[in-house]
Amino acid sequence: MRHLLESRYASLLFLAVIVCGLPLILHPGYQIRVAALIWISGIAAVGLHVLMGQAGQVSLGQTGFMGIGAYSVGLLPALLGIPSLAAAAIGVVAAGLIAYLVGRPLLRLQGHYLAVATLGFGLIVALVLTSEVQLTGGPDGLRVPRLTILSTRIVSPANWYWIGGVGLLIAVALAIHLRESPTGRALRALQDSETAARTLGIDVAARKLQAFIIAAIYAATAGSMLALMNGFITPDVASFFSSVEYVAMVVIGGIASPIGAVVGATFLTVLPQVLAGFSEYEDLLIGLLIMLFMIFLRDGIVPSLAAIVARRRS
Repeated sequence: MRHLLESRYASLLFLAVIVCGLPLILHPGYQIRVAALIWISGIAAVGLHVLMGQAGQVSLGQTGFMGIGAYSVGLLPALLGIPSLAAAAIGVVAAGLIAYLVGRPLLRLQGHYLAVATLGFGLIVALVLTSEVQLTGGPDGLRVPRLTILSTRIVSPANWYWIGGVGLLIAVALAIHLRESPTGRALRALQDSETAARTLGIDVAARKLQAFIIAAIYAATAGSMLALMNGFITPDVASFFSSVEYVAMVVIGGIASPIGAVVGATFLTVLPQVLAGFSEYEDLLIGLLIMLFMIFLRDGIVPSLAAIVARRRS
């Protein structure tokens, strides 16, 4: 047991215990729904961890892929009669293909140039979703058919809690496996120095594109789940604010850790609920707390706490 806890999957085991144990202490309605939102947001944040924390590429357009996934499960069943699960799969594949086509030219850029370029992609997706009123419903949004499995409509927050929780565990497990694989080692090499990575024979462009596609698939999956859980979706899912929020999740939690991405998703999902009573100052307080975390826990919550524990043990 000790060897298992000290392994690279110890954090995954800890997360599984939390997912299984939380229903015992949370209210079965509102609180379970918030937890389900955390798990779904965590999936998108873990995908962004792969891109930023492993490949070292900054993207401000990941919510564009969330919008593609979300509107796929809204439009395809309504227009073509495609089942929701199949529509979600099509949306994820479409996001991956679009990431491939968009990523090839964009990933030639670096640093803030890449961030601005990916932001442009996200803004284009949001603009299309807002302006194509007859197709997407425009700013008023789009009703999404409920997910049906074996003639059972999946509606309750408890159902989505477990769907989101299992999805998050799979997402984190894949991210951990990727990090320890030859591909993950190649990604970390180009994160340290692209020039050094090239001298080692690593195809830098191909690896960066691979990470971009993986992050897009994670985002589209989360977008599909969010739309199916809510039964309604608006262009806000692909907005600039949402993009910044997901980047903040990864940075606050700890950019180098998939569990850090989950912690950041938890922080930025729960915080607005806690501050709901201070609606006039909510944005101010959230911004102030983010600044304080970045000042005093510069590496993120998880790495900073791990370093504190390590220092006390030594």
